[in-house]
Amino acid sequence: MMKSFIPQDITTPELHGILLGSIGPRPIAFASTVNETDEHNLSPYSFFNVFSANPPIMVFSPARRVRNNTTKHTLENCQKTKEVVINVVNYAIVQQMSLSSTEYPEGVNEFEKSGLTMLDSDLVKPARVAESPVQYECKVNEIVALGEEGGAGNLVICEVLKVHIDESLLTNDLKIDQHQIDLVARMGGNWYSRANKGMFEVEKPLKKLGIGVDQIPKNIRLSEILTGNDLGKLGNVEALPTQEETKKFIEEKDLAVFAETTDDKKRHLVAQEYLNENQVIDAWKVLLAK
Repeated sequence: MMKSFIPQDITTPELHGILLGSIGPRPIAFASTVNETDEHNLSPYSFFNVFSANPPIMVFSPARRVRNNTTKHTLENCQKTKEVVINVVNYAIVQQMSLSSTEYPEGVNEFEKSGLTMLDSDLVKPARVAESPVQYECKVNEIVALGEEGGAGNLVICEVLKVHIDESLLTNDLKIDQHQIDLVARMGGNWYSRANKGMFEVEKPLKKLGIGVDQIPKNIRLSEILTGNDLGKLGNVEALPTQEETKKFIEEKDLAVFAETTDDKKRHLVAQEYLNENQVIDAWKVLLAK
């Protein structure tokens, strides 16, 4: 028994959810752009794919926001500068990629907020994501607006000018090792798909602004234990727990040793266990115990 809909008979958010939940896994264009004053922007888009090899053409679509029918900084930058870098997303940076999708105000550098490294491009102004295993420097050939209402896509048609590939991924005949690249793709809701590993969840960034990786204390941000994905989770909180909340947690969990030790490695290992269970605030309480 099928349940059928005419698109116009349901709301745009309902239709949007059906589309995202049934069309996937979708590759992710991690798009880096600059505005006219060279301020950098970084944001992911899962309405994306490759459409031609000669010439090499990729298309991604920054849709108009459903809630207020406004456009995104990425689209505005592509309209003005006609340049973009498309970085592919693997599992090692998925949490930082997700954090970068937070709608920070114009002028805020999402590279800094997500803790990713800016790498100068050779032929275009937008920076590459150094941690991305493959980066495509592109010129924007055309932008096709698909509508004027909230939810309408804008096809950004990009021509690849130069490609950068992590050498460790390449075979002798210039093929990319599909196991080593460890790509992730977008599905519906909080769900992603990891090549050869199946589905996993990434909590959506807060509707209110997360503090960002750049606001994490240096001794935590430069940890030898915590990964980029760990930092992405830590940066996706609106506020840190208070001293009173931290003290109560440490007492209840009998973790007083972490309030007394100067051994950050042990503290970070325990915090990482909480992060693996997506108990982010509890992880912060371990990290802040003193």
